[in-house]
This record gives sequence, structure tokens and C-alpha cells, in this order.
Amino acid sequence: MAKLLCVVGPTASGKTKMGVALARRFGGEVVSADSMQIYRGMTIGTAAPTAEEMEGVPHHMIAVAGPSESWSVARYVAMADGCVQDILRRGKLPVLVGGTGLWLDALVQGMDFAPGAQGEPVRRALQQRLQAEGAEALLAELRQIDPPAAAKMHPKDVKRILRALEVYQTTGRTFTEQCAAQAARPPRYEAAYVGLDYENRDDLRRRIDVRVDDMVAHGLLQEVEALLSSGLSPDATALQAIGYKQFLAVEQGRATVDEAVAEVKLRSRQYAKRQLTWLRRNKAIHWIFWGREPNFPAALQDATEYLTACGLG
Repeated sequence: MAKLLCVVGPTASGKTKMGVALARRFGGEVVSADSMQIYRGMTIGTAAPTAEEMEGVPHHMIAVAGPSESWSVARYVAMADGCVQDILRRGKLPVLVGGTGLWLDALVQGMDFAPGAQGEPVRRALQQRLQAEGAEALLAELRQIDPPAAAKMHPKDVKRILRALEVYQTTGRTFTEQCAAQAARPPRYEAAYVGLDYENRDDLRRRIDVRVDDMVAHGLLQEVEALLSSGLSPDATALQAIGYKQFLAVEQGRATVDEAVAEVKLRSRQYAKRQLTWLRRNKAIHWIFWGREPNFPAALQDATEYLTACGLG
């Protein structure tokens, strides 16, 4: 089983810097596992690494899609796995770096996905039914087809309801059956995990606030304006991301800059909490906890010793 390295953690925890340092140390290349860094023209609000921050390390899966596109985890895995395989063929170590836990886990596990995508006939038909009948009616249908999956969903979980029905209609298997079959399969890759977090939650919140202020100072509003000027629809998925959604409201006169900044900070903190909830389920992660200020040399040494013991040295 091929080996790869995953650098994970909540937003603003230092994943980019650590990923680059470990890639340099272990002869690797970075594969981004960030659902927003895939979009072109969205570098400020996604904190995509600059050329200077990359330090000459090749990076993949950054700015590979137009902001008008809507990507699924299946599409990400298909393209990112190609990058991983290419890196391995050249004798390098793939270093997955990012905070979109579902995308990263799907790549490591080698998940198979049922057919279905935005604009395809089954999806369009279900969306039309959603408009005509409402989410509750579709959830009631799912309760008849797949009671365990339906029991975990609320009528507001529209995307999940549609996807569960889509899986059944395209494969003949329930969503629950598909998940069970996937869980029974061995992972595609042997992954070593390094996780970054703060000992004190207030310090993480402070770092998030500083990052948001930096994004605004470096032109987040102007980046949103440029996307709109390029013809991007305000309804585009990319503009619903944290930071972009709030500054779209500023551009449209529905919020002040101060209100947007406060909202971005709040949503970013909430997102960090969700990221940590997801990551804590993975007992294989080797966690490194920062004090009030990150001690990067010590953390890099800690990670290096751990990964060498894992056989990556």
C-alpha cells in the first residue's frame, strides 16, 4: 500500500507552512485538500499559498477550476488521485494539506461514488420535485426506501436527501448499503497524519481574527468585486464560501465592511469547531499543540521524529 502524509487541523492553525516544511524534508509535493482553493481568482479569501510560501515545493489542486463551477467530492477525488499517483510514480511523497476533512478522507480511503452530478437527468428531476413537492415529501419517500439514512436527516438537509435518493435511483442500492460497503473496504493509501491545533481555544480564535483582518487588508472586497466583474453570478457556489458571502453582501449594499468582518470572524470560528469535531474521530492523528505563539522549529522536529518512526524517513 502506497504511503502518503496528511497535514490537518482547523483553519489558521499553520497547515500550509508545516506542509511545505515536511514536503521539503521528506522529498514530497503538496496536494491541496481544500474545497475552495480549487477555484481560480480566489486566493485571498481562501488563504491559498503564495509562490513565496510554497518555497519551491510543487503544489497541486490549487486554482484548477473556474469559480462558476460546482465541484463534488467525487470530482475532487478523481482529479486529486491522479496527482497523487503521478507524484508516487516519480518517487516523491504526496503531502495532503487542507481542512476539508471529507475530501481528504475520501481520497485516502479511495471511495467509490455513485453516479450523479449537477445538471444530470436524475439530479434535475429530483430538484424539480423538490421545487414542486418540498423537502418533507422527499424525506418521507426516503423513509420508505432507506429508514436508517432518513432517520439521520432533517428536512433542511436538502442536499443529503437529494443525494440519498439519487444514489438509490442510479444504483439500486440504498445510501446506507453503499456506506456499509465502502466502510468494509481497506483504505487505498497508508496515511500518516500530523494535526495542528492550539492548547487554548482562545488563542485559535485570536489567530482566526488576525487572519480575517489580514484578508481584508490584502483586498478581500476587491477580490469579490473582480469575480463579479468577470461575470460570475452572485449565486455561484464559490461565492457562498465564508468570507466571499459576507463581502458579497457589502458589494450589494446589504452590509457594512465592519459587519462583514465581524460575521466572517464568527463563521470562521464556527467552521474551525466543525473541523476539529470531524478530525477528532480519527485516532491515527499525531497532534501537535501550539502555545499562545507557535514554536515552529520545535513542532517541525516533533513531526519529523514521528514521521521517521512511521517509516517515511
